[in-house]
Amino acid sequence: MKGRRANARREALNMKMNKSHFIVTATLGVALLGLGAGVVGRSSAGAQATASQNSGSIEGTIHFEGTAPKRARLDMGADPVCAAAHTEPVLAEDGAVNSNGTLPNAFVYIKDVPGTFPPPAQPVALDQRGCMYAPHVLGVMAGQELRITSADLTTHNIHPMCKVNRDWNQSQPPGAPPLVHKFARPEVMIPVHCNQHPWMSTYVGVTSNPFYAVSGSDGIFTIKGVPPGEYSLTTWTANFGTQEQKVTVRAGETVHANFTFKAP
Repeated sequence: MKGRRANARREALNMKMNKSHFIVTATLGVALLGLGAGVVGRSSAGAQATASQNSGSIEGTIHFEGTAPKRARLDMGADPVCAAAHTEPVLAEDGAVNSNGTLPNAFVYIKDVPGTFPPPAQPVALDQRGCMYAPHVLGVMAGQELRITSADLTTHNIHPMCKVNRDWNQSQPPGAPPLVHKFARPEVMIPVHCNQHPWMSTYVGVTSNPFYAVSGSDGIFTIKGVPPGEYSLTTWTANFGTQEQKVTVRAGETVHANFTFKAP
């Protein structure tokens, strides 16, 4: 009888020890798994930080001094569809000055960057809405697709006035599929017109590298991911000319480069 009780106590003790061993092992496994995930996360963050530290950024503001020129009012009466698309007067976008005394639609780009940069697979979009091009100024790399769409119920005629690239002129009726074109060589800037609606205009900057930007409604531009080095930074405007300045980009830093244009 005593032997049976002793055996029962030994079996109960073994079961308790096995259960404790399982709990400790499982807890340690979970802890190690969590530690492994944390290490992977830190490695990924570190890799991103390293990549970011290998390049720099250029940021600046396009200022304007003087009296803003009077912008022309666009007469769309020749096409009832275009006229009906607007309830307020439409002003020409060329010569626009932001309310804070800065310039929108300034194309800022680096002329020469060592190395070869393949064009992005993602196309650049150009739309026609209310018989106006949107955006008014845009950039695209040589060899990158420019995808032109229209939301208007009237026929447009897209005509880039190229000097270096091949000139083309193509109509786009309502409901037609997007027009897709590429520019083979860098060219800054290419004016684009609609032969059907003479007030329509946009400008395309074709570059050899992805380091360009267009100033917005606050006059600010930002160019990211620039390799360290010394560059010529150029700013183009449709009405106030072109300016250039030297900039030195350092890894992991942002260099500030402001431009000031004056009324003619």
